[in-house]
Amino acid sequence: MNLVPIDWIVIVGYLAFCLWVGYRFSNRASKDMESYFLSGRDLPWWILGTSMVATTFASDTPLAITEFIRDGGIWKNWFWWSLAMGSGLSIFLFAPLWRRVGVLTDNELIEVRYEGKSAAFLRCFKALYFSILYNVIVMGWVIKGMVTVISITLGVPEIPTIIVCLIVTLFYTITSGLWGVVITDVLQFGVAMAGSIFMAVFAVSSLGGMSALLGKLSQMPGFHPGTLSFLPPVDLSSIKTPFSTVMIYALVIWWSSNGSDGGGYIIQRMMAAKNEKHATVGTLWFAVWHYALRVWPWIVVGMVSMVMFPDLSAHEFKDKAGYPMVMRAVLPAGLMGIMVAYFLGAFMSTIDTHTNWGASYIINDIYKRFIKPQASDSHYVLVSRIASVSIMAIAGYVAFTWIDSISETWQFVYLMGSGIGLVLISRWFWWRVNAYSEIAALTSSLLLTVGWVVLAKLLPDVQFLGYPLGLVPLHVKVLVVVPASIIVWLTVTFITKPVSKEKLAIFYERARPGGWWSPVIGDKHYDGEVLCFNFFVKWLAALFIIFGILFGLGHMIFLRWAWGFGLLALAAAGCWILYKLDILNLEDA
Repeated sequence: MNLVPIDWIVIVGYLAFCLWVGYRFSNRASKDMESYFLSGRDLPWWILGTSMVATTFASDTPLAITEFIRDGGIWKNWFWWSLAMGSGLSIFLFAPLWRRVGVLTDNELIEVRYEGKSAAFLRCFKALYFSILYNVIVMGWVIKGMVTVISITLGVPEIPTIIVCLIVTLFYTITSGLWGVVITDVLQFGVAMAGSIFMAVFAVSSLGGMSALLGKLSQMPGFHPGTLSFLPPVDLSSIKTPFSTVMIYALVIWWSSNGSDGGGYIIQRMMAAKNEKHATVGTLWFAVWHYALRVWPWIVVGMVSMVMFPDLSAHEFKDKAGYPMVMRAVLPAGLMGIMVAYFLGAFMSTIDTHTNWGASYIINDIYKRFIKPQASDSHYVLVSRIASVSIMAIAGYVAFTWIDSISETWQFVYLMGSGIGLVLISRWFWWRVNAYSEIAALTSSLLLTVGWVVLAKLLPDVQFLGYPLGLVPLHVKVLVVVPASIIVWLTVTFITKPVSKEKLAIFYERARPGGWWSPVIGDKHYDGEVLCFNFFVKWLAALFIIFGILFGLGHMIFLRWAWGFGLLALAAAGCWILYKLDILNLEDA
């Protein structure tokens, strides 16, 4: 890739802005732990929601979407579109609850909801599990993924580029805390969206417009009826069919994973909101951008790549190479700087969040809780910065020494948390759940995942549901791990003592979740209970908005105007419902 002076000005300007943010917000973040990890609980909806969107966009995401389009079709995005159902829960159940309980980390809720040594053990165990094991593996694969992106996209030295990005990211993250993270996230999101839209427009224009693209695409050898379909053909004859795969995603994945109650760094933004209403609207803003809007420029470029480069089987990175190859083919000099900043921003927005979030667990849930509980605020902020440096150093080591296959690492991380989702939801709405329930869910998921990996290595050719054990896809593994984990934690729940009613009553008055609490609160009802009939109306309205915009825009991009306007009208109806329920009114917030 040949970069001209204007490209370098854009890149250096972007990195300089990130450094300036670190300096600008350092005093504000240094006040105390709440300022450092939650921005003083003063984030408006649009900043916290945009930060959520930026964080969930890794540098190799456009490459993965391109691979989906070329390999099977648009419908393969249901792997993550299905999570929109869970985001609906987060918007109207968990965003207000997390802001309401007033904890510093989601892990701190454990000792608000449970009691005794089991609660203390669970809090410490989960803090170590997610801040070290889970977090550094995720950061490691993101770093490893960025190496791949640089090598096939940017054409610059991989390791020096990674090191510069990590140093800049570490500077503004440790100096300005969550303030620096979210402010840079807003810029990174803007650059990323501008870059992806420019890319899509230039790519389509190079082929003569959308009508010409659709006509040429239909003549390509890799094109088939499912390429542009939002759903695969209905076929439940086997667990191997694409439709069966989508059904498992849509019916199981979204509520069973460890992000079912929002997910660690998403929860961190909810708790950093000005109030419950800003947390709710900010999470809705995130869901619309994340699921419905951001993906379409990537999909369009994936389609263009099928026309420009029909066969990439001989390329080292195969179908993933389609996106950067289109970029090199269509972008004029002067816009490459935006694209480089686009990929750097996507990488940095993920790394900064995981660094700050992981440090919050180490300091609040381990160091302050068990090691030095009476230190000053300045001491905790200093140790938080040291923890951030340590996390990034460990992640870098993991990336370059342990992680060989990004896809295998990702599947392992996802599977080891796939059985705990239901217990995370249930602890809010069912009084009988205790600390042992969570411990059982977490350990059973981890042991089942490790056991699966071991068996796949030892007996790779043994058949399981029509697959060799070494080649069983993720959605089939989930059908084993999730039910087994649920059976384990429900059994443990009923054979162990419940939390005392005094402790539960205090929790209920603080959170007011609604649900199955009659043995604790009797027939009493509290203002603000979130689990009620209204919730289901709001949840459906949110899904109307998300999927109406997602598929409405898709149909309009493909020039199917009637379907497009009809689905956008459905989204408008969802907005009207939320407006009538006073969800979108922030004047009294």
